[in-house]
Amino acid sequence: MTESQLVKAAKPRRGRPPKAARDNQDTRAELIRSGLEQLTEKGFASSGIDQILRKVGVPKGSFYYYFSSKEEFGQVVIDNYATYFAHKLDKHLLDQAYSPLARIGQFVESAKTGMARFEFKRGCLVGNLGQEVDLLPESYRQQLIDIFLDWQQRLTICLEAAKAQDEIAQSANCELLAEQFWVGWEGAVSRAKLVQSTQPLQNYLEFFIAGLPR
Repeated sequence: MTESQLVKAAKPRRGRPPKAARDNQDTRAELIRSGLEQLTEKGFASSGIDQILRKVGVPKGSFYYYFSSKEEFGQVVIDNYATYFAHKLDKHLLDQAYSPLARIGQFVESAKTGMARFEFKRGCLVGNLGQEVDLLPESYRQQLIDIFLDWQQRLTICLEAAKAQDEIAQSANCELLAEQFWVGWEGAVSRAKLVQSTQPLQNYLEFFIAGLPR
């Protein structure tokens, strides 16, 4: 499932209607995709609405026809990214063709492929925004926290399956291990962007797996 398939439809809001005859929901979806690109590559503070609108070909006066504010626009973009990423996690972490720990490796391989495909210009949108949380609207804080908790829960389920299959010790605290994974993962993604290499992701995977209680 792609990001575009996960874009949520919603009724357009008040604002100057667009002059061009175009499907409102398609235009809204294009704005969200453009926002995903801008926010993932440049962060919230450096992403101006003008850049996003120019790429889609929407006049600035028509922006509020689709979204009530930049804050709401950001919330929708974050929600769509979270939905996309949750599906990606489920695709790998619930894949019973692999052992539970191997599923984590499959997720990392997918992330490595994705970062290389975009030439290391994009990292994790949620992680990027978390690093500039003091510059964000306050409403984003809980939204980002809830997303991280959702990711942790999905990984916890995978680690519990690893415990059930005796891949890790029965004494393992899977919830804490899942939290630690995501804390370290965001750092690995940032390093991968910096050095323009997938090696930090591979190094982190090996470090995490080796540290699991046996």
